[in-house]
Amino acid sequence: MDQPSGRSFMQVLCEKYSPENFPYRRGPGMGVHVPATPQGSPMKDRLNLPSVLVLNSCGITCAGDENEIAAFCAHVFELDLSDNKLQDWHEVNKIVSNVPHLEFLNLSSNPLSLSVLERRCAGSFAGVRKLVLNNSKASWETVHTILQELPDLEELFLCLNDYETVSCSPVCCQSLKLLHITDNNLQDWTEIRKLGIMFPSLDTLILANNNLTTIEESEDSLARLFPNLRSINLHKSGLHCWEDIDKLNSFPKLEEVKLLGIPLLQSYTTEERRKLLIARLPSITKLNGSIVADGEREDSERFFIRYYMEFPEEEVPFRYHELVTKYGKLEPLAVVDLRPQSSVKVEVHFQDKVEEMSIRLDQTVAELKKHLKTVVQLSTSNMLLFYLDQETPFGPEEMKYSSRALHSYGIRDGDKIYVEPRMK
Repeated sequence: MDQPSGRSFMQVLCEKYSPENFPYRRGPGMGVHVPATPQGSPMKDRLNLPSVLVLNSCGITCAGDENEIAAFCAHVFELDLSDNKLQDWHEVNKIVSNVPHLEFLNLSSNPLSLSVLERRCAGSFAGVRKLVLNNSKASWETVHTILQELPDLEELFLCLNDYETVSCSPVCCQSLKLLHITDNNLQDWTEIRKLGIMFPSLDTLILANNNLTTIEESEDSLARLFPNLRSINLHKSGLHCWEDIDKLNSFPKLEEVKLLGIPLLQSYTTEERRKLLIARLPSITKLNGSIVADGEREDSERFFIRYYMEFPEEEVPFRYHELVTKYGKLEPLAVVDLRPQSSVKVEVHFQDKVEEMSIRLDQTVAELKKHLKTVVQLSTSNMLLFYLDQETPFGPEEMKYSSRALHSYGIRDGDKIYVEPRMK
């Protein structure tokens, strides 16, 4: 097979990690010495290669000399080839088969859907534990071939691949712990359940930005499908029913849930969302990335009881009755208005006259004097004000500062203000 035209993996490697660009060893890795090569080879006598190679967005279309790859990459265990132009799995095989200790491989945003992955090629991936195929448009047939040849695969990334359905693999992948399959078009639960069949040991399932509308499965079936699931991410899914949230309790090991941006929660306040979710999910220890402490759980469960206590019986969720059994029937919380008073009623005393007035507390002493001018028939410059707190033993306090706000005196209903003419 003719080698595709374009930049090779080996060419880019030599350019990026040449002594001119990397005169000293940096970070984890080693300097690799290679014997003299035939005239015209792009390879230098020595490259300072780290054990983690990042060669993304370099225009790579092919592997290059396999002997050179083997000589340089024997110690490499992570390789990022994302956003290149690799479209032939045979070229990927030439690279990967010569990196014997490779554990992490990122092939995102390479047009690999243009070729078929044969099992003998996939065999070169056997040691890979983390594989990233985001935006590669890899078919499910390609994924199945990979799964059959990667016995130690633990993490698989299949985001942005336009999947509308899931095709079941003929064999289960017992090793996979994390599946990241966000930003696809998986809307029907019948597709999601296939993931449980394929990956029975799954610990973490990230389904964000799929418009999943409901979880149509019995509780017993959910427990069998995802017996080891510890974390699920349903951010920006289409869930719109509390019954779907309740079904998450069927996963026997579930501890962490992410549920931001779903239609169900749009009409609730931020406080209501978190507390109602915590109360409905008694086993979770982390919600939307934040730890659920014991005190927060109790507060949320008590909130849940009070939230539903006035609902009609037919609308009260079963969880309400469980929590009433736990805490008993709670009294409604007293409504306390902590907003400062905006006005008070006081007695204004002037000479032998007493008049009850309502005054605003956001005004200043000077403004109050203007308000009292017509009442006491004194000019503001000829007016002295004294405030008497009805509960203080110290007598009246002169209100001598014109710019001071009335609320700073702590005036309350029933207090007295005395007006006296200024002595000339």
